[in-house]
Amino acid sequence: MTPLQAVREVARELGEAGVPSPRVDAEHLVGHVLGLTRSQLYASDAALGQDDSGRLRALVERRRAREPLAYVLGEWGFRRLTLAVDGRALVPRPETEVVVERCLAHVAGLEAPRVLDVGVGSGAIALAIADEHPGASVVAVDRSEGALALARENAARTRLEERVTLRHGRLLDGVAGPFDLVVSNPPYVPAADYESLQPEIRLFEPREAVVGDGVWEPIAARAAGVLAPGGRLVLECGDGQADGVAAGLRALGYEDVVATPDLAGRPRVVDGRRR
Repeated sequence: MTPLQAVREVARELGEAGVPSPRVDAEHLVGHVLGLTRSQLYASDAALGQDDSGRLRALVERRRAREPLAYVLGEWGFRRLTLAVDGRALVPRPETEVVVERCLAHVAGLEAPRVLDVGVGSGAIALAIADEHPGASVVAVDRSEGALALARENAARTRLEERVTLRHGRLLDGVAGPFDLVVSNPPYVPAADYESLQPEIRLFEPREAVVGDGVWEPIAARAAGVLAPGGRLVLECGDGQADGVAAGLRALGYEDVVATPDLAGRPRVVDGRRR
């Protein structure tokens, strides 16, 4: 079987299992097994060996069970980084790249900004900021020991461990400022909506990182106490939640509150400035 034939067969199987993007996922899976890019698959006519076929079959079965593609591959791209990913933390998403863009815009004029990431997960936000602002130092907190271990692996993988300090704790417990920027992608899916989520999220991603009601509020309230004057708070929120989060930030005394759309044009990132 050639790589292209394998792609077609895998795409058929994934489609029958209800996977949302069967062709793209098939390209990723076959390319991962063969060490080829998606475009290289279409130029190669080398037959898959027995070992290749066995490895591919194991990966396809995991994806057919609706395990997230990123978990099946074991790594995922986020901005300029390739991060290890598994069930200890959420898969980094495109809308979170917008969070990083907002963060970098706010610290662009600072030589050595101090940044706090609340709920570090895989480390995507903290590491991307450190990677793209060479003067930034980041403190990153998470209550999940598993997520912290994964973030630690990614800090070593990206060689950014000297500038990203990982701490175990709930929200901002034990964290002292001042910080120029506080950022968080908190859990924001209402519990009532959980059962309607796609299987990739509901069956595999950590529930405590997904489900939350108003978690941004204590983060925003406590961030005001560790932000330097003029420092910014940047929050990711769910679809349809931006107006409420923006109003809440204003009520807490934040100024210049802005809601930024994601790649689909939906406002998903809200930030404000401390007086």
